[in-house]
Amino acid sequence: MARVWILLLSLSIVGLMKQLVLVEADLPAIYIFGDSTVDVGTNPHLSESLAQANMPFNGIDYPFSNATGRFSNGYNTADLIVRLLDKTHSRSPPPFLSLLERMANFKRDLTRGANFASGGSGILDSTGNATYRKVVPLGEQIQQFSTVRPNITIILGPDKADKLISNSLYLISVGGNDFFDYQRYNRTTMLPETFMAILLNAYATHLEDLYTLGARKFAIIGVPPIGCCPAERAVNLKLNGSDGCFDQMNDLVRAFYNETETLLTSFSSQFQGVKYSLGNAFDLTMTIINNPLVFGIKEVKTACCGNGTLNGEGRCTPLANLCRNREEYLFWDYVHPTQAVSWLAALTLYGGAQQFVTPMNFSQLAPIDI
Repeated sequence: MARVWILLLSLSIVGLMKQLVLVEADLPAIYIFGDSTVDVGTNPHLSESLAQANMPFNGIDYPFSNATGRFSNGYNTADLIVRLLDKTHSRSPPPFLSLLERMANFKRDLTRGANFASGGSGILDSTGNATYRKVVPLGEQIQQFSTVRPNITIILGPDKADKLISNSLYLISVGGNDFFDYQRYNRTTMLPETFMAILLNAYATHLEDLYTLGARKFAIIGVPPIGCCPAERAVNLKLNGSDGCFDQMNDLVRAFYNETETLLTSFSSQFQGVKYSLGNAFDLTMTIINNPLVFGIKEVKTACCGNGTLNGEGRCTPLANLCRNREEYLFWDYVHPTQAVSWLAALTLYGGAQQFVTPMNFSQLAPIDI
């Protein structure tokens, strides 16, 4: 019976993709925060960072096969959500750090949005530093955003600036790297319950800081089942002799999603004017893994680009193994999805039902007038 239910749920997503009618949201701006799932080129501006995707085969399906710093063979989920929300834009707003290099148009560009996301970063300030040497954590991304408002006020004046900031969309996709770091460095010294409490407290603080800066509409993407990515399957194979999903990691991530839902319910009730959507990337991805052929996916374990076990033990570089039929793979590299799967995620977050995005989807959230 459970198998039938999953299959019907899968088919409902396919139906959504075929029937979806795009509704232009008329958003003032979109500001994007998070990690490599939505990074569109922040880290190439961090010369000391080891978390880089600005080399082939990354970007092989991007226009002109340009490796832009996206951890993808093409566009990522942030790009595609923006495209759905605003048909005048084909991709995410540019990285904030790139806007700083174009000061002539800096203030004007900020009124259209910016992407602060940094690959390897997390909710905690410490996440990513030991592994990647330098990343921009969520707290620092919000500090960067704090420079946006005074610049917009100079251009528009206080009243119009307030209106733009409050009605803009704040897209956040973060948390996976915090769990990877916990697994690498703290699993034997910190109880999962303690780690979860620290993580949620930090997340709540970041949301409140954004609220203080004027944010009101939060489009949040939960952490996917990272225990099923090629890197974690390779770990599971070494530890337990199975290339199945690493359940210990998935159990933590599933619990985090449930706690995040509780956090957002409380946040929206305590702070006036808050509206939010929470995307359940965990259940969406597991639906694809359980019934891949329904979505045109044939390979859910092995990465398209990488090396080692399941192509999950090395980054995607010009020396990596590269698959040909990229649209048939769930994973592009050891942890990130292909462009094809990012489209599935974007379409579901944009127009999906409450099984996958609650209490409303992104297309319902975006046009709300604050």
